[in-house]
Amino acid sequence: MAQSSQPHRRTAQKQNTFFGGAAVLAVGIMIVKLIGMFYKIPLINIIGDQGAADFNNAYNIYAVLLTVSTAGLPVAVSKLVSEANALGRYQQVRKIFRLSLAVFLTLGVLSFLVMFFGADQLAGLMNDDKAAPGIRALAPAVICVGCLSAFRGYAQGNGRMTPTAVSQIIEALCKLTVGLGLAFWLIKAGQDASHAAAGAITGVTVGTIVALAYMILNFLFQGQQGNVPLTDRPQSSRRILRHLLKIAIPITISSSMVGIVTVVDTSLVQGQLQRALLEQPDTWNLYANFVDITKLETALEAWKAALPNGSSVSVSLLSQQVNIAEASQASGAVLSTLEQTSLTLHEVLESISRSLYGNYSGALNIYNLPTSLMAAITAAVIPAVSGAIARHDHRGASQIASSALRITALLACPMAVGLFVLGEPIMTMIFPSLNASLAGPLLSTLGLATLFVCMMLVSNSILQSYGFVNLPVFIMLIGGIAKIIINYNVVILPSVGIYGAPIGNIVCFALCLVLCLLVIARVIPHRPAYFSMFIKPVAASLVMGLAVWAVYGLVGKGYSALCSTIGASPSHLGMILATMSSILVGVIIYGVLVILFHAITKEDLMLMPKGEKIARILHLS
Repeated sequence: MAQSSQPHRRTAQKQNTFFGGAAVLAVGIMIVKLIGMFYKIPLINIIGDQGAADFNNAYNIYAVLLTVSTAGLPVAVSKLVSEANALGRYQQVRKIFRLSLAVFLTLGVLSFLVMFFGADQLAGLMNDDKAAPGIRALAPAVICVGCLSAFRGYAQGNGRMTPTAVSQIIEALCKLTVGLGLAFWLIKAGQDASHAAAGAITGVTVGTIVALAYMILNFLFQGQQGNVPLTDRPQSSRRILRHLLKIAIPITISSSMVGIVTVVDTSLVQGQLQRALLEQPDTWNLYANFVDITKLETALEAWKAALPNGSSVSVSLLSQQVNIAEASQASGAVLSTLEQTSLTLHEVLESISRSLYGNYSGALNIYNLPTSLMAAITAAVIPAVSGAIARHDHRGASQIASSALRITALLACPMAVGLFVLGEPIMTMIFPSLNASLAGPLLSTLGLATLFVCMMLVSNSILQSYGFVNLPVFIMLIGGIAKIIINYNVVILPSVGIYGAPIGNIVCFALCLVLCLLVIARVIPHRPAYFSMFIKPVAASLVMGLAVWAVYGLVGKGYSALCSTIGASPSHLGMILATMSSILVGVIIYGVLVILFHAITKEDLMLMPKGEKIARILHLS
């Protein structure tokens, strides 16, 4: 009996380690996102919609190169370290870490060179020349984050999530203080939005440097094994590197697909916005209330007048004339009327597309909050499931995977419904410098994609932990292609325009999620019960959404009636009061419904710290 209970105790201990680590990361990420909120909200209100577009365009380039150099290797390091620890091979653990650090540093230096010396070309690729200063400011961060990833992967593979959480908080605090301070100072000094955005991005670079210093100190004082036997013989460097790359390359490609698709999509959306504005004047009616169409009309008429007779207006012709004008400027020649009007029209089109995309970027910042919270689960699920499989505990691995999916659904469903219902009020409350009438509907549409992307991220992690590292690559490729095709063809429509940009997110991640779940059901033992996993959170979220919508309307009307009674004018305070009241009511209603519907089980709670006590309080049997 004692012997048979031993594996169960080890499984329970490992499962508690998983959810304990997930809880640590969740708290850390929530703190980071809270700091990020105090960073992004005033930042966008300082630099405006165009600065927001420059910031996001630069950051998207950084994210791709960062993902290429760091996405797969931390997971590979975490997986190999976790497996080696499970088998007591501590010499192997140390060698894995040293080799991975050298690889990270090499990739980081290469990415730095691409970003710093190719900043102008990368900004042009994004159809936003003003993003170049921000790209250069971010270049050194790639080197630091590469090294950070090695230390974080090593710590997580050893089951220690706290160093990762603390380093992320340090990084966020530096970004807040340095980045926001520089942006504010540059705007006060009379610099344009693009240079203020670059100043804000500098805070990211400083944060990575300080966070790396902390991780190095943590490793030196606490990161290495203490009094453990070092009797095992590690594998050769070539063999370890082969194992690292075998795991890391598919994961890197899969993870990079999101960033690459984002860059391509961002470039295409801004390019299509400019194309529609130039070639289809009917599009102007869509944005008449948001941007100054008069400048565009004047610049376009002047350019047309300077064109040779018979020339047809097109983006390709304008690009050709801009290239000629820029070459003339570089040579010091006097610009012709056609060259001058081409540059002016190009600048006006780029300015309008930056304003439109800047509002979309503001909506994306809110949309990304629920998604980023999933990092706590995705970071912990791979080493936990991998460790269980290494011990041949397949039932324990399946239980961890099922609980991760169930908890993700419980978190993602209400967030998706909440964003859909309160898109415009949330944008009005958080980003008063943006146009809520434009950004609000964009956030509502993006909210629908929240559920799909959160579930997809956790599903990918489960597939990778079971060794199916190639499948997410093809799944993301299919979804990414669908997203690009849809956005390319929808944004150009005069009746849709920028409002079509979120549609690709919905189709992309919904398709990816369905394919991931189908694969999990086919290839993983003890597959989860999908219907019961989704139906209860969805039902509770829909009821919550109706309540939120009703409360927002009632509080808003009540505030307006009160103002009318006392003879005061309705203010921004009423909208904030209505939004916060509806959110509070929504949280309470959803929490009650989750318990009534038994959407979370005692088995789920038993895997968490203090889970037995929580289950007892909630009367879950």
